[in-house]
Amino acid sequence: MNVLMVLTSHDKLGNTDHKTGFWLEEFAAPYYVLKDAGAKITLASPLGGQPPLDPKSDEPESQTDATRRFKEDAAAQSILAHTRPLAEMSVADFDGVFFPGGHGPLWDLAESKTSIALIEAMQAAGKPVATVCHAPGVLRHVKAPDGTPLVKGKHVTGFTNTEEEAVGLTKIVPFLVEDMLKENGGVYSKGPDWQSYVLTDGILITGQNPASSEEAAKALLKLLA
Repeated sequence: MNVLMVLTSHDKLGNTDHKTGFWLEEFAAPYYVLKDAGAKITLASPLGGQPPLDPKSDEPESQTDATRRFKEDAAAQSILAHTRPLAEMSVADFDGVFFPGGHGPLWDLAESKTSIALIEAMQAAGKPVATVCHAPGVLRHVKAPDGTPLVKGKHVTGFTNTEEEAVGLTKIVPFLVEDMLKENGGVYSKGPDWQSYVLTDGILITGQNPASSEEAAKALLKLLA
């Protein structure tokens, strides 16, 4: 069972002086769910190398069992520091792909032709794609084989407008995940803010927020089994 995890390389929060990147829990929780199930995991990012960590996800109140485990796992830290360039990844080498969120993907992965092509090829090959929190944003320009948006008619979720409002970034992000999914014809639904909520529609998995990371990875395992 070979799983590709794709992280952002984008570290700037819009036109502010603040940093962003990937959200630690959204990487760590799925990483260990998949690893403990025996998956061979490859990490990739648009630029390769060390992906930027959203500093807010490293604050004490954002820590979980998975993030604490990661901080004591030198091997995992080394793997994360040396992500492979996304352009070198081949769909044939993987059984499924997982995109952790954080705000970074809204700027780079959502617009990346390489990422878009990867997702389209994975779906065409019948291989599952899982995205969590802001990472459903990477589906923005992804098309189904008939040329319509991939999410059209599919049951999907992602970071809610009210969650974005709560973190004060509604006017900073390039687009709102909830609005984009709806505009592309997705059958969008959500659970309570900050609670785990995951949807599987065919071979597409979407999770609402950081709390959904572990369940989204378990949903991916279920499809891979």
